[in-house]
Amino acid sequence: MNDRRNVYFFYKKENELIEKVSSLMKLAEQYDFTVVEEHSKANIIVSIGGDGAFLQAVRKTNFRDDCLYVGIATKGTISLYCDFKVDEPDKIIQAMTEEQIEVRKYPIIDVTVDDKSHFHCLNELSIKTSIIKTIVIDVFIDDFHFETFRGDGMIISTPTGSTAYNKSVNGAVVDPFLPCMQISELASLNNNRYRTLGSPFILSSNRKLTLKVVQDGNDYPIIGLDNEAMSIKHVESVELELTGKIIKTVKLKDNSFWHKVQRTFL
Repeated sequence: MNDRRNVYFFYKKENELIEKVSSLMKLAEQYDFTVVEEHSKANIIVSIGGDGAFLQAVRKTNFRDDCLYVGIATKGTISLYCDFKVDEPDKIIQAMTEEQIEVRKYPIIDVTVDDKSHFHCLNELSIKTSIIKTIVIDVFIDDFHFETFRGDGMIISTPTGSTAYNKSVNGAVVDPFLPCMQISELASLNNNRYRTLGSPFILSSNRKLTLKVVQDGNDYPIIGLDNEAMSIKHVESVELELTGKIIKTVKLKDNSFWHKVQRTFL
């Protein structure tokens, strides 16, 4: 960590947080870190909040793979991306100075909409009907037409992609060391005309998933990228794949993903 000394803090400018972040900045400078005002000049990007703040920090700083992301949770926040707490600054410094941390690499989904607009996701992409009518989607794995889905929508997630959201639709909890995408259905209809697998499925990192929205009047789906809605309105096709791009995060050695899953859900 000695060659990574420029720190950028990402947080909501709220009175309570401003005071706490100011203390963290002074502490960082005390230990010879340099606090910078532009994320492009940082080696370390620190988000203050919960998982939502972490996702926003990654997105607003352009999914950089040449820096480390650190998540610091606010009091009472349940978080899978944040290993530290804002009210325990001494533990943050102790972990970093005594080498109690390690770097984890998380895959990112590359998204292409209608062959022209490109986006990234660290958590998941969700595509849902925006009107009181089911949405119809032709699902292709690589160039193979796998199924025609009809229902409320679909979730395509990374291994760390919203664990709680996937669990709520009977999806799997996936080990983050597996580079893959999980595809989960939202209220699919299965009858003589429409037939889907009816369960989540997982694609390896060398697969491409293509979702073609059937133009039957429901042509303006709501598309969510992590915790942010996409501004594009009319959508015909969405392509998703893991391109090898990653982000690097700082994690406590004794606080694995599975430790967090156990604390959160068991």
